[in-house]
Amino acid sequence: MKKLELLLDELERYIPSLEKTNLEVSTASIGWQIDHCLIVINRVSNHLKDSNHDDYKWKFNLIRTLIFTLNTIKRGKVQAPKVALPEGEITVESLKQKINTSKTNVAEIQLLNKNCFFPHPYFGDLNIKQTQKFLVLHTTHHLKIIRDISNK
Repeated sequence: MKKLELLLDELERYIPSLEKTNLEVSTASIGWQIDHCLIVINRVSNHLKDSNHDDYKWKFNLIRTLIFTLNTIKRGKVQAPKVALPEGEITVESLKQKINTSKTNVAEIQLLNKNCFFPHPYFGDLNIKQTQKFLVLHTTHHLKIIRDISNK
C-alpha cells in the first residue's frame, strides 16, 4: 500500500489550494476533489473492516477487468454515489483530520484477511488486493484532475 500512502501525501500537499477551481477542468474545487477521495478511502476501509471474509466469493466482472487492465478511469463517465459526495464546508482542518484518518485506515486494512471485501457498485465485490488497486486508481484519477486545476 506504499503507493496509496504516497498518493495521500500528495493529496495533503494540495490542501492549501483547496479553494482553487478551473471550470475548464472541473466544476469542483481542489478541496472537493481531496474530500471526495478521502471519503471514499475511509468508507471503503470501514466496509472492509466490517466485512466477513468467509462471505467473499470471486466473480468475473467485465467492467472491473477492463478498468484494472487499462489502469485508468476515464473522466466524466461515472457519477459518484451520493454517500461519497462531500457535504458541508470543506476546510483545511477537516481535510487534515480526514487525511490522518485515511492514513490510519490504509495501515489497518493491510492487516486484514485477504478475503475481506468491499461491494463496489460497478466492479462487484473487491477483495483486499482488488480494493487496494481500486483505491490507487480512484485517487490517481482525482489527483490528475487536481494537478490540471492547479496548473491552469
